Amino acid sequence: MSKVKKADAAPPPSTDFEVRSLDTQCVNASEQHDAPWWYNLKYLVAGALFGIVLVKSEVISWFRIQEMFRLQSFHMYGVIGMAVVVGIISIFLIKKLKVKTLAGEEINFQDKKFTKGQVYGGLIFGIGWAITGACPGPLFAQLGSGMTVIAVTILSAIAGTWVYGKFRERLPN
Repeated sequence: MSKVKKADAAPPPSTDFEVRSLDTQCVNASEQHDAPWWYNLKYLVAGALFGIVLVKSEVISWFRIQEMFRLQSFHMYGVIGMAVVVGIISIFLIKKLKVKTLAGEEINFQDKKFTKGQVYGGLIFGIGWAITGACPGPLFAQLGSGMTVIAVTILSAIAGTWVYGKFRERLPN
C-alpha cells in the first residue's frame, strides 16, 4: 500500500459555489488588451448615472439613513423594497426568457448556503451603516457631492476589505 503525500492528494470537490469561485480565473472585460482606450468609458457612464440616481433619490443623505434606522420615515425602506422587487422581477425574466450575456453566454444562478457568518457580517454592516450613514454603493456619490468626510469611510471600507481577505479562511463563512 503506497502512501500519498498530502501535497499530492487532490482536495475533495466542493459543492459550495463561493469556495469554488475562489479557484476560478475570471477575465474581466476591462482586462482585454486588444480593446480601444475608450472601451471602458461605458463603466464611467454607468457609474455616473448610478451616482445621479443615488443623489436625486436622496439615499446618500445621512439624515435619510438616520430616519430609516430610527423608524421615522418610510423613504429608505421604499427605495430598498423597490430594489428588491426589481431584482426579483429581473431574475424571473432572465430565467424565464433564458436571457444570455452580451457575449452570448448562458446566465446561471447558483443556490447559496446560509451560514452564521452572514448574520455576523450583516450585523457588522448594519452597525457601520448606522454609524457612518453610508453603505458601499453610494460612498463615491457622497464624495462626489461634496461630503469630503466620507473619504474616511472609503478608506475604512478598503481596510476592512483587506482585513477580510487576509483572515477569510479563519472566519465563519
